[in-house]
Amino acid sequence: MRARYLVVGSAGAAYVAATHWLMTKAPASDWNAVVVVGPMLAFAAIYAARRGQRLLAAAGALAVLVLVVQAWRGAGLSPGSLYLAQHVAVHLLLALVFGATLQRGREPLIAALARRVHSSLSDGMAAYTRKVTAVWTIYFVFMAALSMALYALAPFGVWAAFANLATPLAMVALFLGEYMLRYRLHPEFERATLAQAVHAYSQRAAPPANTGALPND
Repeated sequence: MRARYLVVGSAGAAYVAATHWLMTKAPASDWNAVVVVGPMLAFAAIYAARRGQRLLAAAGALAVLVLVVQAWRGAGLSPGSLYLAQHVAVHLLLALVFGATLQRGREPLIAALARRVHSSLSDGMAAYTRKVTAVWTIYFVFMAALSMALYALAPFGVWAAFANLATPLAMVALFLGEYMLRYRLHPEFERATLAQAVHAYSQRAAPPANTGALPND
């Protein structure tokens, strides 16, 4: 488990360092899109393939191939388009992670984490966590679509304000809104802190079959 965390942490650090270097030292490089967006698309393709979603996996792999071919031919994305691609790719990847757990026979992502924190869920709590997982999936898709619309129709400054300021504020607002609504609709939910959620997610014990989890508290 520690080796896995070390590999993931090292890969993340390398990704951040490479992205920062390209954007600051070589902003006009044709390979920017491959380095910045490529890893997210590759992860999405692998994630989809492991869950039997062949069409999504093929689309992700094809997108990576297109980026590599464009860079090799010297037709990389412009800086503005690169920022857009990164913003949209992150949101679509999160939508895929959340949405994939809504498939029949799988436990919704939010329910999986809630079960780790609360040990057991009533039927009402299970139904609520499924709805919350669906809400987050729709949110990420909506934000990706809105990002593309603003980039196409509004000045770049408006899009930049949306991506850098409105995006994190919207996520915090949805998180807090759901948190308050949760205990109003289901007071039987035990209060759980963020630290407890992180601890539940990082436990060595293997998660239930066909489940995934992300912090929800």
